Amino acid sequence: MRQRSKPIKEKAPDKPTYKLQLPKKGITPERQKIRQLLAGMDAVARQETDGAAQIWWAGIPGNAADFPVNDTFDTFVEQASCFLNMESNAKSDGTGIRFGDRSFGRPVYVDLFDQPMKTGVVTNRNLFICGGSGAGKSMACNHMLRTLYDEGTHCVTIDIGGSYKGLCDLVGGYYFSYTEENPIKFNPFFIGTDDVLDIEKKESLKTLLLALWKRDGEHFSRSEYVAISGAITLYYEYLAENSSVFPGFNSFYDFLMLEYMQVMENGKVKEKDFDLGNLLYVLNPYYKGGEFDYLLNATENLDLLNERFIVFELDNIRSHEVLFPVVTIIIMEMFISKMRKLKGQRKILAIDEAWVAIAKTGMSHFIKYLFKTVRKFNGIAALITQEVDDLISSPIIKETVINLSDTKILLDMRKFMNKFDKLQETLGLSDKAKALLLSVNKANEKGKNYREVFIDQGGQKLSVYRNELSVSEYLAYTTEESEKLRVMEYAEKYGSMEKGITILAEELRQKKAQ
Repeated sequence: MRQRSKPIKEKAPDKPTYKLQLPKKGITPERQKIRQLLAGMDAVARQETDGAAQIWWAGIPGNAADFPVNDTFDTFVEQASCFLNMESNAKSDGTGIRFGDRSFGRPVYVDLFDQPMKTGVVTNRNLFICGGSGAGKSMACNHMLRTLYDEGTHCVTIDIGGSYKGLCDLVGGYYFSYTEENPIKFNPFFIGTDDVLDIEKKESLKTLLLALWKRDGEHFSRSEYVAISGAITLYYEYLAENSSVFPGFNSFYDFLMLEYMQVMENGKVKEKDFDLGNLLYVLNPYYKGGEFDYLLNATENLDLLNERFIVFELDNIRSHEVLFPVVTIIIMEMFISKMRKLKGQRKILAIDEAWVAIAKTGMSHFIKYLFKTVRKFNGIAALITQEVDDLISSPIIKETVINLSDTKILLDMRKFMNKFDKLQETLGLSDKAKALLLSVNKANEKGKNYREVFIDQGGQKLSVYRNELSVSEYLAYTTEESEKLRVMEYAEKYGSMEKGITILAEELRQKKAQ
């Protein structure tokens, strides 16, 4: 008879056991530092071993009531607040632009220029800033310029639209704009107390005079260049001998008619080599009584080299065939002078939407030169735009600005979703950068008024921050016409921009509290 084999009983698996891994003994420098800081708050630090599991359990959300009472201590609110910093992956630098941590709004400083250069994250300090209308671009740029100004930077901004008027008035800078009642005025012939008539100053004046004399694309001869160079040198010798003569285009024109004409005749310079009469005729509109006699004869806001905050608002002249090219040349030459003469000082030239008009007037070569050279002079070139079509199609942007701007500050791009593939290719964004950028402003904290900014530094450091401003900052930077008019009304009423903003901000806070 066959015996039925008994089924083999399988051994039940061992129950899992968990063993708490305690940290190795020993006091590391970090622990020692924490002990010292806690001791400063009259708290004795010790490493928990027996109750570690209970503390871990109490740290799970919902289990706070199980935290052991014997592991607590009493302290003051000021000291206790040190323990309430929310967790985040945003690390604050020692200095930089103040933004907010994306998750909780905790203030963090973001160093866009110095630390990234030292660590090799970027190889230049240039900025490219892009964002659609209403994305908070002007607020971010104003906030950045105010921070740089407070750090001692010389800030020069070329704008179309008046986005920087409030900040310029607040810091007491020079604001150049064109209106029929108060047209834009310069005096390139004036030399400040800290400036000298060096080769660069002479070259800038030659460039200006030749631009006024010759049309676009019209060449000048060697003899004409030498004659203008000689006229400038002799003019400043004439000023040194006649201290009562005020430097300006009017006195330079008088010098050409009364003094330099005689020099030409004594030197027997032929008209075919240098036609002084033709030069005087072409420059006559800029002389007193002429159509543009105000442009080069300013008697105020003269010391542009040492002024630390200057804004050129060019909206009303961007289509003017005479004024815009001349003003552009003056601005460019002025910044080059700052760049080369202010050794050891940081300077920034921020070109807002005006870059389109500048490029069309034949000054695109200056933008290329600026972005390639400014790094060597502790300078920053920043180009700001909201026109994505120009961004995609412009060879200046694609080949020069983006390639030579290791730091890109991008704002809400959801309006350009149908063009984003081309935009991503032009900006050289990775897939991770694309995902971060498209997440901007999608899950902002309710009840908070802020815009997020995406910062890409050399393709290595990608982060999103809040640009959350105080009421006072918002009022200083706002571009809404009704808000700007109200700020100006309060500034006039209370005697200064700062006092007007302070009172208006307090009124708005009280109204909100009610």
